[in-house]
Amino acid sequence: MNRKVILAVADGVGDRPCEILGGKTPLEYASTPNLDKLASVGTTGIMDVHGAGIPVGTDLGHMILFGYGLEDYPGRGPIEAFGREIELQAGDVAFRSNFATVNENLCVVDRRAGRIRENTNLLAQSLNNIEIDGIKVIFKEATEHRAVLILRGPGLSANITDTDPKVAGVDVNYKKCQSKDGKPDSIFTAEIVNKFLLKANEILSKHSVNEERISKGLLPANFILTRGAGIMPKLEKISEKLNIKGACVAAEGTVLGVARLAGFTALTAPTMTGNIDTDVNAKAQMAIDALKDHDFVLVNLKATDLFGHDGNPEKKAQAVEVFDKFIGLLLEANLENTIIAVTADHSTPCERMEHSGDPVPVLIAGPGIRQDRVTKFDEISCSYGGLCRIKGKDLSNTLYDFLEKTKKQGN
Repeated sequence: MNRKVILAVADGVGDRPCEILGGKTPLEYASTPNLDKLASVGTTGIMDVHGAGIPVGTDLGHMILFGYGLEDYPGRGPIEAFGREIELQAGDVAFRSNFATVNENLCVVDRRAGRIRENTNLLAQSLNNIEIDGIKVIFKEATEHRAVLILRGPGLSANITDTDPKVAGVDVNYKKCQSKDGKPDSIFTAEIVNKFLLKANEILSKHSVNEERISKGLLPANFILTRGAGIMPKLEKISEKLNIKGACVAAEGTVLGVARLAGFTALTAPTMTGNIDTDVNAKAQMAIDALKDHDFVLVNLKATDLFGHDGNPEKKAQAVEVFDKFIGLLLEANLENTIIAVTADHSTPCERMEHSGDPVPVLIAGPGIRQDRVTKFDEISCSYGGLCRIKGKDLSNTLYDFLEKTKKQGN
């Protein structure tokens, strides 16, 4: 049977009881008729994305949902690179980076260069394809002040420290990159990073974009801060391993980066903001259209995570209702032979304002799915469901099995 799968991810939706919501979680408090309808015709459970009590980032959480494990995690830098459509080679070291402002003493005045948005592509071009001691530098702008740095060449290591001090001030110096293990390859890599930062400062300080910014009283983007170094392993794409065609609809570069790493088609649009004002109609239509020539479509809605980080339960409940509207659009489409699964990549409790290791709710509904007695989609109701308590890898295996793509074990 030629089934299809949509996996809808409410980013960071898991939460804890909130006093302002009468002791309910945002998911319990919100009006979710479509999620509840889906739960009532499917099977539910709760899921530890990696393991009980172990928080994961959006990057690793989505890698697990695509079917990878912790042992496959290359670090945030490589994922950010894939998010910018840079196809990494094995051995490349990639970093998350910021355009920043430093003074003449290289003290960090602003870690984000006044949250620069304009002409970062021109700044990035001036740093791209530099060569330092036989190592090629690839540099690409990302969203607003963010950028991606890749080092390519022999003898590199990701076992090095960040240069971002995480704070700013006239007496705050950037952190020189250092080896973490004292080995020749990491010492060499740290030296390359430090030389690049000084070279970048020299180039950016003279750049016409920054001269114009200074003339307008804006902070110049005259330095680069790095963090999250990761080395690209030899990693098989899930799409090739399982022989499937997958797609991912999202606004967030990290999620799109994981999708590309897995060999999935990355789909987005300017109206998909990653906030509560995201265009759910466009997102739903893009997912529905993607099903025509893809077996598996993962859709991420980010706003629920955003308000968890803000510590705002009421806004998070509103974001849940936006997600519920998205689910309603999928149900209205009357998708034939399609399984709809719903979960989260991690919990982001409002009281904590950060990711936690709390389990997230999960549901699977569609043709051939056993029906349990749960009729609501939330952290408590789903804990009584037929899936019981599973791990993220169990969910990805289960969904791929419905596509008849997992391998039989034994004879």
